[in-house]
Amino acid sequence: MTDPLLELRSVNKSFGPVQVLHDVDFRVYPGQVTALVGDNGAGKSTLVKTIAGIYRADSGDFAFDGKPVTIHSPKEAADLGIEVVYQDLALCDNLDIVQNMFLGREATSGGVVLDELTMEERARTTLASLSVRTVKSVRQSVASLSGGQRQTVAIAKAVLWNSRVVLLDEPTAALGVAQTRQVLDLVRRLADAGLGVVLISHNMVDVLEVSDRITALYLGRVAADLPAKESNLSQIVELITAGRSGDIGIPAATAAESA
Repeated sequence: MTDPLLELRSVNKSFGPVQVLHDVDFRVYPGQVTALVGDNGAGKSTLVKTIAGIYRADSGDFAFDGKPVTIHSPKEAADLGIEVVYQDLALCDNLDIVQNMFLGREATSGGVVLDELTMEERARTTLASLSVRTVKSVRQSVASLSGGQRQTVAIAKAVLWNSRVVLLDEPTAALGVAQTRQVLDLVRRLADAGLGVVLISHNMVDVLEVSDRITALYLGRVAADLPAKESNLSQIVELITAGRSGDIGIPAATAAESA
């Protein structure tokens, strides 16, 4: 196996007296989809926000491309090439696709005038590189897009900036069958293009379909980290709900006592 692109070792995070993450080890490999699964309150959101620089870890080590790094802000995460697509997508309905993709990072000519042509071309190129064919025009208002198209634009916005790791928070949660298919195909294409993709999802069918590895969190601890092809639906559900599955994972009682 190749070396991990992003690696967290023994990461801890507390909020006051409540410890949310307990010695979490987490790895993201280039060209692979790593599913991050766990029940509500398992620590998924806290882990993602720690990777994104929104929260600072209390202790633990981070490595990117094999080199030690610190991530103390979203800008530091973005500078490394880490982008997060949150469940609410953070898109502005009153703006078009180009304006959303470049929001806060607009290209200018002479440092003053917006370079609309360059932004349009880069938006089209990015969407084309992801084999997105459902968007008619990059000047469409986001308000006119379907749920699947919005998710596509949010993902394209994340990869526009030469990102190397993309974290997707419940990308299919509010989508129908056809739109879910489009997004899952896009997730797979991101990995096939060499990016490290983290998929946070409660839909275990989606997880098993597109993931290469599965990391299960239980009460803030890693219950298991295993290849997707070596797991099945019932095993993952047991890991999520009890912290173990057969001889895999930590004993549920131990995790509960440590929380």
